[in-house]
Parts: sequence; C-alpha cells; structure tokens
Amino acid sequence: MSRNDQMSSSLSGKLLGAKLSRRALLRGAGVTMGLPCLEAMTPMARSAFASPTETAARPVRMAFIFVPNGVIQPKWECQGEGESFELSETLSPLAPFKSKLNVLDGLALDNGRAHKDGAGDHARAGATFLTSARPLKTSSRVQLGVSVDQICAQQLAGQTRLASIELGLVGSRNAGSCDSGYSCAYSSNISWRNETTPMAKETIPRLAFERLFGSGDTHERRERNAVRRSILDIVSEDAKQLINKVGDTDRRKLDEYFSGIRELELRINQTDQADRESLPDLDVPMGRVEAFREHARLMFDLMVVAFQTDATRVATFMLDNAGGNRSYTEIGIKEAHHGLSHHRNEAELVGKLEKIDRYLVEQYAYFLEKLDSVVDGDGTLLDNSMIMYGSGLGDGNRHTHHDLPIVMAGGARGQIKTGRRLKYEKDTPAANLYLSMLDMMGTPAERIGDSNGRLPNLS
Repeated sequence: MSRNDQMSSSLSGKLLGAKLSRRALLRGAGVTMGLPCLEAMTPMARSAFASPTETAARPVRMAFIFVPNGVIQPKWECQGEGESFELSETLSPLAPFKSKLNVLDGLALDNGRAHKDGAGDHARAGATFLTSARPLKTSSRVQLGVSVDQICAQQLAGQTRLASIELGLVGSRNAGSCDSGYSCAYSSNISWRNETTPMAKETIPRLAFERLFGSGDTHERRERNAVRRSILDIVSEDAKQLINKVGDTDRRKLDEYFSGIRELELRINQTDQADRESLPDLDVPMGRVEAFREHARLMFDLMVVAFQTDATRVATFMLDNAGGNRSYTEIGIKEAHHGLSHHRNEAELVGKLEKIDRYLVEQYAYFLEKLDSVVDGDGTLLDNSMIMYGSGLGDGNRHTHHDLPIVMAGGARGQIKTGRRLKYEKDTPAANLYLSMLDMMGTPAERIGDSNGRLPNLS
C-alpha cells in the first residue's frame, strides 16, 4: 500500500463507532476535510458517556463584512423603530431575512475622526473598523490595537482547525503611504493580531480553499496540485466508510455537502482558468465583467463551508480596501467608487452611489441566504451566527465617522433578539457592540478601543 493510500484510509474506528465526534475529519494526502453537523454527532445519538465537549450546544460563529467609502445615508436609513421598522431602499435585498437581522443606528468610531491628525479619513475608517483604536499617523511604523475578531480568535485557539480566517478581494499593501501619510497597512487590513501586526488576508479563492482543506504538508500539497485531484477523490475511502455507518438523514446531508464542495471546486477551477487567460496586470481589480460578483460569492461560499464544518468560528472579509476605487462595470457604473463618493451632492453621482450601495448589500444577502440554508442543530448556521456588515464611514462625501451603516444578522444561538431597528444615542462607541459580541462568543474582554460598556437591548 502506498503512503497516499494509507493516508486516504485514516478514518478510525473511533470515528465510525457508536458515536461520531463533532470534530471528526476525513483525511487524505495533504487534505483534512471537516464534516457538517450530523445526527450521529448529537447527544441523543451518542453513548451516555460522551464527553462534555461533544455534548456541548452548537457553537456561535462571528463574521465581519467591510465595505469602503460609506453610503448614501438617506437611502440607507430605515423608517420606524423596533419590530415595526421598514427596510430602506438600499437594504431591500435583505427583505427575506428581516426577521433574522437588526439594523443598528447611532454607532460611531471616534478614533476615525481627524482630531489633530488632519486628512486620512479612509485609512482611519479601515484601521478603526474592528479595533476602535487610534492609528498612529505614519507610513512606516504602524501602531494600532487588537481587533475584535483576533481578541476572540486568540481565546478560541485550539478549539477549531483555524483560529480565524481573513479574506478579501484586493491584495494588501503593508508598506508605503496610501492615504495622506497613513501607512497602506491601515487601508488594507481590518484584522490586527496586535498593535503592530495586521493579519494578512487571503484574496485568491484557491489558496483560501487550501487553507481550509490542506493538511500543511507542503510536499504532498504540491504533489496533489500537480495532478489536480479533487479533495473528494482524495478522501473517498474515508467518505465511503462514513456513509456506510450513518443513517439515511445523515447520508442525505453528506450528499448535499459533498455536492456543494464539488460545485465549489469546479467554480474555483473555472476562475483559475479565466484568470490565466485574462490580462497579466494583477493590480487591476476588474479583470472581467463578472469578476467581482463571482469572486465575492466564492469567498462567501468558502466562509459558509468553514462555519459548516467548524473549521473556524471567526472570519473577516473586505469587499474592497478602505478608499477602494473599484469600478462596478457589471451594473453599468464605469466611474471609480472612491471618486464617486466625493459626489458634492450632484444628483447623477449620488444615484450611481445608491446603485453601488444596493449592489454590495445584494452580495451580503447572498451570504445570509447560504448560511440560512444550512441546518445547524435545531436552527440554521445563520441562527447560530453573528454576521456584521458595515463601513467605517457614514457619509463618504463628508467623511463622517458617526451614524455608521451597520447591520447585524443572526441570533447568536438565541442570544440576540432579531427583527428590529435599534436606535442608539449619537456617538455610541461601535466598540460597545464588539464587547457584547465577545460576550456572546464566550470570549469576553474588559475593553476594546474606546469602549465604555456593553451595547444594551441586543438580547
């Protein structure tokens, strides 16, 4: 038997016995494939002697989706309050999930404001988005703070395969100045491990896929890539053994899961091929008309798989870097996003920005739809998650850092009462929301950035 054959039959009797661990994995050459929640993993299907870890309730997941340049606020602002609110025109794509989200008004990032530092609002908007900390104005020696996702990830380290995953659509530049003397690191990253170290985000779907399913064996990963084998082919022996041991409901669930993975692989392969055939200038964000939409949705699908298999419980995703200048030609807008955001209240430019705002919300709605389609315990992945969408700027034209456009979807496993518009006092620190989210993740912190307490009325 070859080494690859030995590795591809590694699912042990322990995993296929009377009880199936929540952390059961399928393995093959260079591959570690997580499994979705199955009936065989629930307490009722297990021995009375199952460990406390195995009988624990479904975990809570947390994700942050960043969009640059603020929004057209009159079209974003909803009508009504509490449960009787109506979604705005910009947020209308979220209508199917209205009962599972909250629109949060009044939150601010005070450290995003100029104070005595002058220009650079876009860099500060990105830097403060998840840290709420004051960025040192420099193009060389960065100094900021730990972001909420990393405070959580550092406490959860070891409980999942990846402590966190950081994704984006545009690469990071951590050297040089990108906005009025601020380091490019501030514009390119929303996730920060510590005061001086941003978390590098993955922008290539293939490499993000490898992070989720690669074993870390570089030699075998190169070998596998050389023959372009599907991960499902590599773990096929383990998968067959598992399918023969579970009930009909789990078989159907596994079939849906494996079909989804196969489809995701095919889409990534098609994107790889299209990228190879496109122009060689990789700095151009819009290589093809549908590049943005497909790229974004591939990344959203990867996050769904990561949460579904408990590969990680913490994710960040930048739809563009702070001050992003993407042109959304697929919806008929040729002008660059950042340039349009300085619209000077010109009706034509405002109209184009409204169209961009809605288009980006549509991508968020796609993610929520995917999460809500995956059964997770007694609910769905969306029910057991907190998915925040927003920007570090309110009005992009005036560079305001209050009344931020923030939507929070998901009930955090029943900890959040959803279906409401919550209006907070002006300049309520966004960091107060982050402290509350950390509590719900079971990873509390005393303070983050300029927080001054927890955010009330969420539960």
